[in-house]
Amino acid sequence: MDTATSDSAFTLEPNDSRRLALLCGQLNSHIKHIEKRLDVEIRHRGNVFRVLGTQNQKAAAERVLNQLFDHTENGRDISPDEVHLALQESGMEAVKESEVDTAIKEASIIRTKKATIKPRGGKQQEYVSAVRRHDINFGIGPAGTGKTYLAVACAVEALLRDDVERILLVRPAVEAGEKLGFLPGDLSQKVDPYLRPLYDALYEMLGFETVGKLIERGIIEIAPLAYMRGRTLNNSFIILDESQNTTREQMKMFLTRLGFGSTAVITGDPSQIDLPRGQRSGLQHAIDVLVDVEGISFTFYSSRDVVRHSIVQRIVEAYDKAEAADREDEASRG
Repeated sequence: MDTATSDSAFTLEPNDSRRLALLCGQLNSHIKHIEKRLDVEIRHRGNVFRVLGTQNQKAAAERVLNQLFDHTENGRDISPDEVHLALQESGMEAVKESEVDTAIKEASIIRTKKATIKPRGGKQQEYVSAVRRHDINFGIGPAGTGKTYLAVACAVEALLRDDVERILLVRPAVEAGEKLGFLPGDLSQKVDPYLRPLYDALYEMLGFETVGKLIERGIIEIAPLAYMRGRTLNNSFIILDESQNTTREQMKMFLTRLGFGSTAVITGDPSQIDLPRGQRSGLQHAIDVLVDVEGISFTFYSSRDVVRHSIVQRIVEAYDKAEAADREDEASRG
């Protein structure tokens, strides 16, 4: 597989400014979508296009651009759906698996307004690379591995780059049945205490005042999982935190909310499930059902990937050992 990066030029005929504007989309939205999905850089002057990427990526981008340009004949507009379908038909994911290592090394640093975040270690770098390349991403593992923090960082980066129009922070309530009525205040005040880690990350990356303004304008939205039903989320970066406490039905409902131009990150720790005994976690079910589905990434963390105080790693390992012993004991009694 060719992983060398270079650029190549090609020309779209005829040189029609109206058709070229339709191809690029409003504020170059179609071009940005193609760049994100194929992990390429596209530049153009008039009808001359240059694509920076590997040989396979460049060939895929040229096919997609030619196909979409043909759609603009007779002044026909291009919808986000048509861009999405053209990318699917290109037969090329954002970066082929054999190219992942190179992509991780070159593009793992996340830059936000207030902070520059450098993923620690290969697993975090793999995770950031996956989030940038896929529409749906799972970060699964114990506390302290940075899966939620990095998801927020990627969301902020995407917002600042105008890749998305808003960020949604979603979490099941403490009780899996979403019973929030006993808590005082309005909806936001009921959910806020459970989203504090996400807020803290946002404040660090954007600043307290900026975060407040973005929430007031609806650009950052906080919602319990139950309020996602019936919505279609386009041009959004959605983070579902603590997903181990979703039911199978809730997980399916959430995943089917994803619209065009959106990215979803689902984080969770299967060792900390608070669902009633006998009810299977939607996260565990999703792993079984979706792990081989193309276009969905799974990053699995272990205790070795914990980046907090070293004692946290030892605590996680001790609990893992104890829980494994409990399972063996139950199996022997059964």
